Amino acid sequence: MRLLVILHRYVGVAVGLLMVLWCLSGFVMMYQSYPRLDPGDRIQALAPLRLTAAQAAVAAVPDDATLSGFRIEMTAGRPVLEVRRGAGRRDTIDLGSGEPFEAVSSGEARRTAATYAAANDIAGAPQSLGLVDVDQWTLDGINRDGPLYRFAFGDPKHTELYVSRATGHVAQATTRRTRVLAWLGAIPHWLYPTALRQNPKTWSDVVVWSSIVGAFLTAVGLYIGVARFRRYKSGRWSPYRGWFYWHHITGLIFGVLTLTWVTSGLFTMTPFGLFDSDVGQVERPALAGTFTGAEMKRFLTTEAALAGGDLAALEAAPLGGRLFVIQTDRRGRSTRLDADGRPAPLTALQASAALRGLPGRRLAALDRLDHEDAYYYSGFDRKAEFPVYRARFDDAQATTFYLDGRTGRLLEALDDAQRQGRWLRTGLHDFDFFAGLRARPVWDLVVWVLLAGVTAVCVTGAWMGLQRIGRDASTVWAAARRIGRVGRTKNA
Repeated sequence: MRLLVILHRYVGVAVGLLMVLWCLSGFVMMYQSYPRLDPGDRIQALAPLRLTAAQAAVAAVPDDATLSGFRIEMTAGRPVLEVRRGAGRRDTIDLGSGEPFEAVSSGEARRTAATYAAANDIAGAPQSLGLVDVDQWTLDGINRDGPLYRFAFGDPKHTELYVSRATGHVAQATTRRTRVLAWLGAIPHWLYPTALRQNPKTWSDVVVWSSIVGAFLTAVGLYIGVARFRRYKSGRWSPYRGWFYWHHITGLIFGVLTLTWVTSGLFTMTPFGLFDSDVGQVERPALAGTFTGAEMKRFLTTEAALAGGDLAALEAAPLGGRLFVIQTDRRGRSTRLDADGRPAPLTALQASAALRGLPGRRLAALDRLDHEDAYYYSGFDRKAEFPVYRARFDDAQATTFYLDGRTGRLLEALDDAQRQGRWLRTGLHDFDFFAGLRARPVWDLVVWVLLAGVTAVCVTGAWMGLQRIGRDASTVWAAARRIGRVGRTKNA
């Protein structure tokens, strides 16, 4: 027991403050995560798509090319086609000239930023802050296409925009509020400072091992707390006084929750391959299938593609080897079209046919969902879109797919590992076990109370750790002074 107490004491000194930081930043994370560009804001800032039959004809894509996707929208005042040919290969073509799309200039990027600002009620003119390779707000692949032009606005929200030099797209948008809250929430909670996050392996190791040490600290503390919770001669149920007493009592009440939260936080990193799954990775492209360059060009000459109006983007959404296209206007409303440009809402029959065509899979059931279930649902920081088609397969893992009810795209794939992760990782960490608990403000009230209790455990433990450091430092300093006095006496 003495060894466990010593371990708990000094491990607490090592990671106690970090656990307090995780708790306090968790309160902020309930309402503001890491800043992300809202796709709807970007869509409504696009210029109306203006495509002519002549421009469609100059698309430098061979008729017999095998394509997996394409997207067309206006960039820097001209229609630009992005074509995908399987995994990893992407060609971008300026349909105004038929040539490969060149990087946008600083002036073009400034105009894109100004258009975005006007569409989203951001006051002021964009002021260039130069070209950025990576900074705190362009992590996680936001800068995957290369450097970004950064612009600041003199608006009350202190908005900053990032425009990709390679694609001409607005890639990130932040305000002073989202930046400040990120420094109080997501950055400390995820250990996300730029210097650390730029090295994914180092960052992952730091988070994983910090979480392991935190889980060990909590488990040892729970054992000690339970072992020492008994009736003493004094009539008390705890041998401790002061901060030690409150740490003991709050640990008994909230210790298990503290352990599940820090452990589930560890699980979110899928350490050592835990909960790893490749389900859906092969099936996603197989479910969509491919189409040819000739099919794409034929669609681009249809009346639907050339209609103009408030059209913002055209994006391929092939299913079962047939070409379908999602037509999106600047209000974010979308329509699914077939290869001839006719409206073609996704039907259960189409979804079933595509799913039955997957090699090695036997479809057992297909349901249309207009509401959440235990695995596909809106969380506190994400929104589930409906309708979806839920497909269950007849295999040992009871594999389940969720298909977007508008596009047919595979949204989520589950096997046993993913289902376990939903409960042991997401469920325990986000505390979102069932619909009634996820409803706000019920979820807020429950999590506030529980997180406050866990914070009390960590704060009292960290404070005692700081006191221990102070006492140990005083002891070492006093011993050093005594040795110094003895040495001076001998020399004299």
